[in-house]
Amino acid sequence: MITRRGLSALPLLAMPAVARAQDGYPNRPIRILVGYPAGGGQDLTARLLAEPLRAALGQPVVVENRSGASGMIAADAVAKAAPDGYTLLLGGAGECAANGALFRGRITYDPVRDLVPIHVSAKVPCVVMGNPAQPFTDIPGLIAHAKRNPGRLSYSSSGIGNPQHLAGELFNFMAGTDTVHVPYRGSGPAVTDIASGQVQFGYNSLAAGLSLIQEGRIRALGVTSKERMPQLPNVASVSEFGPMRDYELVNWFGLFGPANMPPALVERLNRIVEAAVHGPELRPRFDTQGLLVQSQTPAEARAFVVAEAEKLSKIVADARVTVEG
Repeated sequence: MITRRGLSALPLLAMPAVARAQDGYPNRPIRILVGYPAGGGQDLTARLLAEPLRAALGQPVVVENRSGASGMIAADAVAKAAPDGYTLLLGGAGECAANGALFRGRITYDPVRDLVPIHVSAKVPCVVMGNPAQPFTDIPGLIAHAKRNPGRLSYSSSGIGNPQHLAGELFNFMAGTDTVHVPYRGSGPAVTDIASGQVQFGYNSLAAGLSLIQEGRIRALGVTSKERMPQLPNVASVSEFGPMRDYELVNWFGLFGPANMPPALVERLNRIVEAAVHGPELRPRFDTQGLLVQSQTPAEARAFVVAEAEKLSKIVADARVTVEG
């Protein structure tokens, strides 16, 4: 015989195990996967967020680097993980948006469908960096010199298909220039070779090149965000040059989980990250690294990622960007 009490319990018994498990979340360590080696911007961001998450949730938060395949090894692992909040991704614009177009037919997950944005915490503009021996000191000078020397200027980025590479391809497309992409394994060697003159210029993160800029070994020509960077207030945005007024391409870092995570859990994690990135401990550290802190609800994060995927896919198509392999 089913009693009234038994009837009231039926919906609870019918709930998926993942949803019921959230009542005691978390009761074991949480992992944040990063698709790139230790020491880079995404790794740093993951480690900065790990401590406030640990403090708020009362469980260890472990950062695990699974580098390779343009960030897709880590992203695929999270996309296929149980949606229970124990396996998260500190993802960027490549593996969470652009790679769907860049690696069409080869990517093993759908960046928009298979990952849920929890909080896109920071925009990361590229700095257009030039070798000081070159005859250009700003964006108009770079464009003019590149047009006089088609195919003879090389630019560095930290890898094929990432936002720094796409920033260079969008620049070529909009400016009508022909410069040659030279990919590196990370931003460190990419900026070192600008300073040494192995390449004439490049698109790289502020964190990777700031010390060389301060030493005068690299010249900051422009930034790829619409707004100027507070760390480089005298360096113009590329979009301040009239013909490039619609130019903008930035990387971004955020916390993601597998699709179908319970909305209440996504909201809970979002609130923790939102408070952390605007707090007195983390905000100055983000600023120092050239990370422009964002404020987002889960719905706003989702809308942002969808729009970025569409934008980056169009850049890949318009600029005819291809990747090898």
